[in-house]
Amino acid sequence: MKSNKIHFFLLTLASGILLSLAWPARGFPGLLFIGFVPLLFLEDLLYRNRESDTKFSALIWSWPGFLIWNILTTWWIVNSTTIGGIMAITLNSLFMSIVFQAFHWSRKKFQHAGAGYAALISYWTAFEYLHLNWDLNWPWLNLGNGFASFHPWIQWYEYTGTIGGTLWTLIGNILIFELISHLKNNKSKVKKPLRYSFSNIQYSIFIFIWILAPILFSYVIYTNYEEKKHPVNFVVVQPNIDPYSEQYSLPPAEVIGRIMKLAAPYLDTSSNFLVGPESTIQENLWENGLSGFSSIRDLNHILENYPDLNILVGASTFYQFMPGEPLPRTARKFTDTPNHYNAYNTAILINKLDSHQLYHKSKLTPGVEILPSFSGFKWLENYAIDLGGTVGSLGTDSVRRVYNTVKTVKVAPAICYESVFGEFFASFVNNGAQIMIIITNDGWWGNTPGYKQHFLFAHLRAIETRRCIARSANTGISAFINQRGDASSVTEYWEPAAIKGTLNANQKITFYVKHGDYLARIFSWAAGAIFFISLILAITNRIKKSRLSIKKH
Repeated sequence: MKSNKIHFFLLTLASGILLSLAWPARGFPGLLFIGFVPLLFLEDLLYRNRESDTKFSALIWSWPGFLIWNILTTWWIVNSTTIGGIMAITLNSLFMSIVFQAFHWSRKKFQHAGAGYAALISYWTAFEYLHLNWDLNWPWLNLGNGFASFHPWIQWYEYTGTIGGTLWTLIGNILIFELISHLKNNKSKVKKPLRYSFSNIQYSIFIFIWILAPILFSYVIYTNYEEKKHPVNFVVVQPNIDPYSEQYSLPPAEVIGRIMKLAAPYLDTSSNFLVGPESTIQENLWENGLSGFSSIRDLNHILENYPDLNILVGASTFYQFMPGEPLPRTARKFTDTPNHYNAYNTAILINKLDSHQLYHKSKLTPGVEILPSFSGFKWLENYAIDLGGTVGSLGTDSVRRVYNTVKTVKVAPAICYESVFGEFFASFVNNGAQIMIIITNDGWWGNTPGYKQHFLFAHLRAIETRRCIARSANTGISAFINQRGDASSVTEYWEPAAIKGTLNANQKITFYVKHGDYLARIFSWAAGAIFFISLILAITNRIKKSRLSIKKH
């Protein structure tokens, strides 16, 4: 029994390390196709060994592997919030283990490997889809994201989104596990036919095609893809303001001054956009009277010299609800009056056409900008990051807003964490955005893999939507990304910088933009059906056992 435990631990350890070594920014994504193989061997051993297979054995033994994967790839979260980071890593690992336990449970009920694998694929895909759509969202480790640093491999994401990468990976692991199992059985002289009666060579060729064909197809798309010329000129600023020591204490005029000092050498009458990062303005702007704030006036002054310029910057804004207005869940009460207000993480577009176009960040960072809406979770506010005094859940927009611009195309902003959500990001494009702008502040995590991974995920959004992206980071990586996912004018971490570039607008709607995460929805329904059938089988088996027990007595 002790040797079994050591064996189980080595298997779960192997999966955790393999998945970690596959992850961006320095990992090799080919390892994703074998990352789950040790866990599949672990599950198979539990399935065949009733002595080791206790009620939650798959959960208990898979959890260390998922924990290792989470720690080695997202440890940097603790730089912004220690308690919150530990909770995020622990909970996400636990959620993954629950999914793995559900797969093991369904396989036992069906008593058929094929049905078990269908359960694994469906449950895991449904889990990733849940992570894209609930308050505790954390899709950072969704398997399809693992190819971000090898974007020429996954140009077909314009048809499937990252969920296609998840399915590619999971099925690849199952196929390789089946082949290795068969080879082991042959070596031990246990005669057991390979699934579907394929020979070893035929099965190996099939696996090779399964993994290689999408890559070759992708390179064909990548090589032949040409952007239609529709130039739009950008100046993007990376002011490099320390979020811990400067961001919430610098006078607004100094912040605007830093931005203009960096941008001035690149601005001219041909410039269409000047872009500053998330949370650029920390003047506590009240939307009920934006024009009266000095930072807004300073930005409007820039337009006197560049009347055709569109300025997009991030800000912290607030809105006071008028008497009788419906109050959302995120409304806060003033301490000295009966009135309420909302706090927002906002992207503001300023131009001569419409001086104040606002978009409020709507995919909020769990534990930082949004806390679970479930009853009894108010205490979590004690562990949220204090964003200059704005603690707790922020307000959001119900619409993915697209800006009206002066003498150029329609654009839309994605604020920081929003760039990790494919279908959400695509909804801006569905609403008319021809170029996307990402504004972010990656300085919270320090010089860690976190800001690099976040930057690489933007490549996936460019491919899914076939939209060029101008990315402005307070610090981290600012860059231009074309419609194939190639980055240019890439800035260095923790260095003030400004970059100038031309991006091509695009009106074409990709299959993924039109249909979103359709694969995830299909497999989520399949997960529900498989779980329901598993439950029926469990109840039926229990009734049969009960009847047999009665007959014996």
